Amino acid sequence: MMVNQRKHPQSVSRRTFVAGAAAGLTAPMIVSPHVLGGPNKTPPSDEFGGALIGCGGRGKGTFGCLGPGVRLLAECDVKFQDRADNKTIYSDFRRLLERDDIDVVAIATHPGWHALISIAAMEAGKDVVCEKPMCRFISEGRAVAEAEKRYGRVFQIEKKGGYNPSKTRKIFESGLLKQCDSVYIQRGGFKVKGWSGKVAYKIDNIPANLDWDMYCGPAPLRPFNKHRNGGSHRGYWDYEGGGLGDMAHHHLHAMAYEYGRDLTSPVEIIPYAPPAHPEACGLWGWCELKYADGFTLVLESGEWGKPYDRLQQQHTSEGDLLKMLSEADRKKLDELPEPERLPFFPEAIRTRRQTASHAERSHRVATIYHLANAAFRCGRPLKFDPDTEQIVGDEEANRLVNQPMRAPWRL
Repeated sequence: MMVNQRKHPQSVSRRTFVAGAAAGLTAPMIVSPHVLGGPNKTPPSDEFGGALIGCGGRGKGTFGCLGPGVRLLAECDVKFQDRADNKTIYSDFRRLLERDDIDVVAIATHPGWHALISIAAMEAGKDVVCEKPMCRFISEGRAVAEAEKRYGRVFQIEKKGGYNPSKTRKIFESGLLKQCDSVYIQRGGFKVKGWSGKVAYKIDNIPANLDWDMYCGPAPLRPFNKHRNGGSHRGYWDYEGGGLGDMAHHHLHAMAYEYGRDLTSPVEIIPYAPPAHPEACGLWGWCELKYADGFTLVLESGEWGKPYDRLQQQHTSEGDLLKMLSEADRKKLDELPEPERLPFFPEAIRTRRQTASHAERSHRVATIYHLANAAFRCGRPLKFDPDTEQIVGDEEANRLVNQPMRAPWRL
């Protein structure tokens, strides 16, 4: 998919113009490498104006995902309330997005803001790199994916590798494999205890530099407590989804691409967890997520309850999958083109192509762990329609798919 040109397209770059002009001169001319560029120099014409929104611990790393040739023009964070000059330092992202000289933005706020800022940035003509998780609930992810298409912008979740075209990917992308009994189990690595919230806490004074109302944003305006601010925000449903919300994208994005789970969503979700607290994220044992084609994904925390023992990992190799195809379908598969290799952000903003972790693909990955968390919070199995992206016959669970936002914020 090709996406829109930059807001200020330069059909003839300064490098091209200078090089062409130099070729037409009879007298020798020395041109600065800062103008022509070179192995370690980016000419000004090839630079992108960049901004960072959310300057906490992940900010620098997320901004780095924008790649070389991006000049940091402005930073924005709600903790800059006492020193924002609305020139290089902002505390309100809306003021920053009004600038025409900012082409690309990196978003590293808490995830309760990811979707709204991503959509606003793309509407303002900016290309976006967003920290994972992409969003806080499923309908937010759908809205980001639609905004990426509507505004024709480039979008990427962090910088994730693993989008390598393979025969396995080709099998699922072809649609030739209608049914499969593969079981993929992801054991551990979710930091469940580490990112659990506090069910009781004292009320602290709000720091003078912090705009707490803006920090909460679309979430309920709770009394301030230090544990809700900074990295430990992950332990509260208001802002994220516990260790699962924080870590699942790391484990699932490459798997989802290889096994075609970025093309659809699970239809049955079976949880195993203790009762969930309405505000604080807590413990869980495992979740079994089954797709319409029979493929089953299991997430197991290893941090609570009995180990998962319902199914064994099986039939996930390329050879296993090829055996599930008829001889005629294997011949068809060989005749099909190889899966497209998509670029990462630095190349994508210059070629105007989708990134490997574009919004639609990342939304399908995020839907996996949002469904698991919804089942943990409801305490019962759920059925999901991948087309309507609604939980079937369960209004309470659907309130977690389409969560309300505090005014004036809305999707």
